[in-house]
Amino acid sequence: MISCTEFIPAYSEAFKYLEKKGGRKKADEFWAYLSDLYLFDTLKKLVEENGIKGCFTYWEKALNEEAADFKMTLDEEKEEFRIDMFKCPSKGMLLEMKHMKPYKTYCEHCPALYSRVLEPMGYEFNMDLSQTDKAKCNLTVRKIREDESNG
Repeated sequence: MISCTEFIPAYSEAFKYLEKKGGRKKADEFWAYLSDLYLFDTLKKLVEENGIKGCFTYWEKALNEEAADFKMTLDEEKEEFRIDMFKCPSKGMLLEMKHMKPYKTYCEHCPALYSRVLEPMGYEFNMDLSQTDKAKCNLTVRKIREDESNG
């Protein structure tokens, strides 16, 4: 069976191609399409059924399948979830490749995919991409409380 990581260079090249043909808007549209196609039946369903714990369940499976170096933190009382990515296998692979240059904003597909699902459900999604040149990032998902959303 082929691993999901085998497709990473193809994803990067596809993002470059889309931007070349139609600007960044085309990459954003593609990411929205992927989010709608794949995450509404997985991540969305898990969060609907389990609240913030659904995020933990989703990423625990996905990140372990990718053999990522990460730490997840779940605080069900505060309704917060966090991932500290110490070595992203996708970006790490792209950075190590000598024969190709990664799509310049490759890592922006993550917030594009996941915020599209979580924000309409009343969650705040934040991602720090300031260290992607080292294959590091972190993301935080937090339930927006009623008193916060009203003003």
